[in-house]
Amino acid sequence: MRRFLLQTLICIACLPTMAQSEKDHYFDVTKNLDVFNTIYKNLDLMYVDTLDAQEVVGTGIKAMLRSLDPYTEYYPEENMGDLKEIYTGKFAGIGALIRYNTQLKRVVIDEPYEGMPAAQAGLRKGDIILSIDDSTMVDKDVSYVSSHLRGDPGTTFVLKIKRPSTGKKMQMKITRKTIQTPSVPYYGLRPDKIGYINLSQFTEGCAKEVRRAFIDMKDQGMRGLVFDLRGNGGGSEAEAVQIVNMFVPKDLLIVSNRGKMKRANKDYFTKVEPIDSVMPVVVLVSDMTASASEITSGALQDLDRAVILGTRTYGKGLVQMSLDLPYNGSLKLTTNKYYIPSGRCIQAINYKHDQGGYKEHIPDSLTHVFYTAHGREVRDGGGIKPDVEIQPDSLPNIGYYLATSGADSTEVLLNYEVDYIAKHPTIACPADFEISDADYEDFKQRVIDSGFTYDRESEKYLKNLVKLAQFEGYYDDAKSEFDSLEKKLKHNIAKDLDYNKEQIKKILAGDIVAAYYYQAGAIENSLRGDKQMEEACRLIDNPAEYWKILGRNMPK
Repeated sequence: MRRFLLQTLICIACLPTMAQSEKDHYFDVTKNLDVFNTIYKNLDLMYVDTLDAQEVVGTGIKAMLRSLDPYTEYYPEENMGDLKEIYTGKFAGIGALIRYNTQLKRVVIDEPYEGMPAAQAGLRKGDIILSIDDSTMVDKDVSYVSSHLRGDPGTTFVLKIKRPSTGKKMQMKITRKTIQTPSVPYYGLRPDKIGYINLSQFTEGCAKEVRRAFIDMKDQGMRGLVFDLRGNGGGSEAEAVQIVNMFVPKDLLIVSNRGKMKRANKDYFTKVEPIDSVMPVVVLVSDMTASASEITSGALQDLDRAVILGTRTYGKGLVQMSLDLPYNGSLKLTTNKYYIPSGRCIQAINYKHDQGGYKEHIPDSLTHVFYTAHGREVRDGGGIKPDVEIQPDSLPNIGYYLATSGADSTEVLLNYEVDYIAKHPTIACPADFEISDADYEDFKQRVIDSGFTYDRESEKYLKNLVKLAQFEGYYDDAKSEFDSLEKKLKHNIAKDLDYNKEQIKKILAGDIVAAYYYQAGAIENSLRGDKQMEEACRLIDNPAEYWKILGRNMPK
């Protein structure tokens, strides 16, 4: 009783302090809003030039939000379409990726989407966009051209292009339509009856697409699934829960949202019986697997329902909601952290609001242990750690520079691909297509003849090491070794192209296949020689090892 009275007195003693702290907070809010309002009024009244209220106040709003986290954003009325596209994945246009060709200094078609107006009109990779209706697109950047290609569904415009392979100028009438990038751009059943589903984003209705793909392959005799979430930046929580529900029983808690406002807190449970609760599932993840993708992979890991394979995920454990603002704007703001079935939050970064938006990665030493349904240890913070860690093939430095348009780019990769497509009316199916050694030698010679150069990281590090050795007084004693190393690291494009041949052939093959078989074909082709995919299939082919990883007995 005495102890209870002491605790009660302590709580009562704390109340004035808490009340004072809350009072101080609201005073600070009122004071600073008053200061901001007064500053703007005086600027508008006395500043030497006339202020653009939308620009000045908008800049102030953006600066305020930048001090928080990168997911809290303001959308004025004119940008509401961008917010809608984030949630739905829909926009109105011609359905094609465009890019800037630095050699031509023109915007070109990069990849039409299957079944969309661009593909139906016969647009091809490399086509140069000259004009849209009466507006010239010459010397315009990508954002300018994109804004003119987009518009209301059903509206028609005249597009004028130049086809580089023939030099001919072409004119075509195109009708814009609502474009929704496919959430499941590719799925397929391998000859060994292992299924594969690629989910690119968690937009509205994506769970139905995954469900349809799964049932289709199961009806064909699928015995195991590889579910690819690599590079998937997330989206809808509700869709993630529905996908998890395909594999786990009804009435399980999948994710809980917790924040400052209790009315914004929410628990998501599975609502229906699963389609299949025993089929082996391997989920592929990467460092860019984030948000709803981490809810999906993390929940399947916590419930010991799937083996997670790849590299540690991004670590976004925050939830956003949209708040309507005056004058038809909207605020997308972070309101909660989410917690998956084991009770952990996988947020990898602390955003320090009181330090001007400073952020820090949560060190492993400060993470906490949680347990899966069958007692395996998992940790919070730092994303989802895979059950099986397999590093992907890294893009070689020369491959990055070939595939990226820089200020001094020769665009040799794009030019070769455009010419290849013009010379080959058809190619092999995506699962079989590859660049022949003869074709690669042709490409190699074109790269050399083009004068292509790139920054070699080894040379950069050597120069820095030389400077450091000179500063510390060791250079003169080691000069002969440095000279020898410099000769060995001397720029040799032909040697670099030979050394990285297989990886560059994959880049070429993926781009070329996309021109014939679109995004689905490019994904199917990319699975050739994919180390993570191969390991996932090997695990499914070894049930004892698969179930041991999950800490479960193999189903009979």
